[in-house]
Amino acid sequence: MELWNTTLETSFVLIGILQDSKYPGLVCAAITFLYLVAVICNGLLLLLVAMDKRLHVPMYFLISQLSLMDVLYTSTVSPKTFVDYLRGQSTISLSGCGFQIFMILIIGGAEDTLLAFMSYDRFVAIRHPLKYTILMRPKVCWSMVATSWLVATVNALVYTIYTMHFPFCKNREIRHLLCEIPPLLKLACIDTTKYEFMVYTMGMTLTLIPLSTILASYTLVLTTVFNMPSKQGRQKALLTCSSHLTVVGLYYGNVVLIYVLPSAYHSPQRDNIFSVFYTIVTPALNPLIYSLRNKDILGALKNFLGKGPSIPKL
Repeated sequence: MELWNTTLETSFVLIGILQDSKYPGLVCAAITFLYLVAVICNGLLLLLVAMDKRLHVPMYFLISQLSLMDVLYTSTVSPKTFVDYLRGQSTISLSGCGFQIFMILIIGGAEDTLLAFMSYDRFVAIRHPLKYTILMRPKVCWSMVATSWLVATVNALVYTIYTMHFPFCKNREIRHLLCEIPPLLKLACIDTTKYEFMVYTMGMTLTLIPLSTILASYTLVLTTVFNMPSKQGRQKALLTCSSHLTVVGLYYGNVVLIYVLPSAYHSPQRDNIFSVFYTIVTPALNPLIYSLRNKDILGALKNFLGKGPSIPKL
């Protein structure tokens, strides 16, 4: 077949959930709404953590970094989806496709590692409370964040460069909401079976390491919590842990649905729904999960709203 990725004018056509839907306007409106919720809620959470001194603790610092990742994650997909709907076409250039792959890999990988560090934070807080300020001092927290981004950047750079070096055939339709490695490799003109197996194996390995850390941390945490003599202490600890475990469940549930299920359970329509969930729905839910039952964040929000501009008396 004719190769076409040797010129700068090449582009792909994304056949996402809008094109597969009978009501694309309604779907686009829902995506836009969820994007605004994600940006506003995560942005507000970032602002509260930065402004309220009571939230200047490791747990909320790490939560704020997760919020930053969520904003970047959904911003990689949602605005383009909205603009494509208004334009009536969903094309993406070769370089734009590579950029999307890179951003999804780097942010997803960083979030994967950060969730493991967040579980370690809860482990230290509950199992070693007297050493918490030492083991989770600011330098350590910043090192955790830097490590999350560094590991993810190296991994994303390698996979993006190697994926984009393949020759692609004249069929330009990617049956997916965004550019990702699996649907893009279906357009390659050469056999990519070995590379796909390597991507799957390495992806599972890099996912299982943080997941194992999370499971080990929470096994020890829950053992400690259930042995606490104070009922109020158990409830407070379980409340904090349940929020993080819910976020972990959402993240790894998507990973299992996309990368672990056999190919027989995959279809373009189903994968498009999954992609909407992990790139748009989850970033909108995460700040709500952490905030709705958290007294510290709700208290900081009330203080923030109560500091509105005062009207001088006449």
